[in-house]
Amino acid sequence: MSRRDSGRRAERREPAALSVQGLSKYYGDVAALAELDLEVPVGQAVVLVGHNGSGKSTLLSMVAGVLEPTDGEVLIHGRPNDTLEARAERSWLPDSPVLYDDLSLWEHVEYVNRMHGGTGDDPFLDELLERLGVADRRDHLPSQFSRGLRQKSAIAVALCRPFSVLLVDEPFVGLDATGRLALLELIEEARENGATVLVATHDPDVIDRFERGLMLANGELVHDGAASELHGLLSADDRRAS
Repeated sequence: MSRRDSGRRAERREPAALSVQGLSKYYGDVAALAELDLEVPVGQAVVLVGHNGSGKSTLLSMVAGVLEPTDGEVLIHGRPNDTLEARAERSWLPDSPVLYDDLSLWEHVEYVNRMHGGTGDDPFLDELLERLGVADRRDHLPSQFSRGLRQKSAIAVALCRPFSVLLVDEPFVGLDATGRLALLELIEEARENGATVLVATHDPDVIDRFERGLMLANGELVHDGAASELHGLLSADDRRAS
């Protein structure tokens, strides 16, 4: 190997945890998301803001693989989004809990953990339910749960499996103070363990827990910078809307 070839190899960068290239979603002539380019490096915590209809859920749903884009590409650690390798790396917490009414909470957690290579009896699973305040409901069915308990259950299902990319859409809706704090701590711990995190929220109080902030408006990316800068942008946006 020549010295030049060795130097080139040393310069190669690790693929971004998440790479979005020309991603768009159109409904007729209306752009829910318009030609978005975005790279999120490994281990970064990103908060995504914007008013209803700005494209937050559309973006996250396409990255999660549950919504087909009109155009563009999503890569997870350099792998196409529809591959098994990419699916194994990402975990998805949607804005509306998706649970089976004929499985207990524990059966949900055990099943998802096993599906992703776990044993189904890791002590972490019990700890997760305890921290979310639902350990005493482990044998109950989701149909018996309030909105808040269903949200906590969905959080447990999203976090009970291995992942390197965590996608979270409006997670704080319906949570009490205990659940909210537990989720914030769990997200921070995931990041400390090397996960890349992308969270969409309307809650300005959590923005400073993230290092990078994105803002969408009418399907377009209008800000990409420090999360702390979002406070002024959101205030100005609210004044324009009032």
